[in-house]
Amino acid sequence: MLTSARRMSQVATAAAALALGAGGAFAAPMTFRLADVGQGGNCGAKCVQVIVADGEIGESTPEDFAAFVRQQRLNPKARGVVFLNSPGGRVVASMTLGRMFRRAGAAVVVARVGQGRFSAAQCFSACVYALIGAKKRVVPPGSLVGIHRMFMYERFGGNEGSENLSRVYATPDLVDRLGDYAGTMGVSRELVYTAERVGSDQVHIVSPQEMRRWRLGVEKF
Repeated sequence: MLTSARRMSQVATAAAALALGAGGAFAAPMTFRLADVGQGGNCGAKCVQVIVADGEIGESTPEDFAAFVRQQRLNPKARGVVFLNSPGGRVVASMTLGRMFRRAGAAVVVARVGQGRFSAAQCFSACVYALIGAKKRVVPPGSLVGIHRMFMYERFGGNEGSENLSRVYATPDLVDRLGDYAGTMGVSRELVYTAERVGSDQVHIVSPQEMRRWRLGVEKF
């Protein structure tokens, strides 16, 4: 029988490779930049700046975010607001990023911003676990949050120079761990268990009613 410490270690090891995502390995890695907001971007010195996070969440994304924040810590125009657009990525990295959002007291908005203007965005699959960590979560009308069952691709067999891939799904321990994480962040565990009932080739778009019931986010900042 495994001790709890060893069991959690195995869960973490298995989780590290799990990927949730429409786009998966084909999406560009997440990048961070500052964008001016206010008066259509024509506010000059009066502009405030928000963080724009766009792309797939990979293993290095939390470290990249931490490094970016350190670079901006003396910027008086920067605000603790993140505009998030992502097809998904790595599950554990997404939880880590979410915890960093919470420690920073960041508000996360599922939207894009460019030239001071806002547009709809998406937060699918593992991205949802990053969103969950935010102190305040905003999903404006038109933006989409999507969930589905976790999986990873595992290589097996094949002749030299070829490769076969098989899907491996999350263990009950990992699902429960994600449920505990959601609950700690003030979001209903039901979100996680609902996601696990959605086929891995599908994406369930979270409805406004589910958004409210699961306490996942609000429509207005």
